[in-house]
Amino acid sequence: MIDLDNQTTLSFELTPLEEIASALSTKEVELVITDDETMKTLNTEYRGKESSTDVLSFPMDAPFTEQSIFGMPLGSIVISEVYVKAKASELGHSIQDELSLLFIHGMLHLLGFDHEIDSGEMRQREEALIIEFGLPKSLIVRTGE
Repeated sequence: MIDLDNQTTLSFELTPLEEIASALSTKEVELVITDDETMKTLNTEYRGKESSTDVLSFPMDAPFTEQSIFGMPLGSIVISEVYVKAKASELGHSIQDELSLLFIHGMLHLLGFDHEIDSGEMRQREEALIIEFGLPKSLIVRTGE
């Protein structure tokens, strides 16, 4: 379900992320954990923002019918190791929890949610998933700011 490319030394369990992915889609998802410089490069290239960020999502650019027929993945999620460690420490929860929170956020973007233009639907779905998976509510607080 998750095709992992951990380009860092970040240590975590894949099983909780697999459970989240399975709850949201039957499609394979690529998960890349990378460094801050790579995140900055990707954020600049794809979003025009010359700064690093916590998570980026790249949906597969193919109609869902083609994805079904050819078994194509849902897309890719790229997460910053630096951000995971910093936020986990700052907010007093585990690296696993922070990674799970960012993974949920990335998955929802792959599924077409967009908090920058919706009327709170993505935030509501995130909140429900955070509760369902017993995660700290820090992402809700952050996205509500």
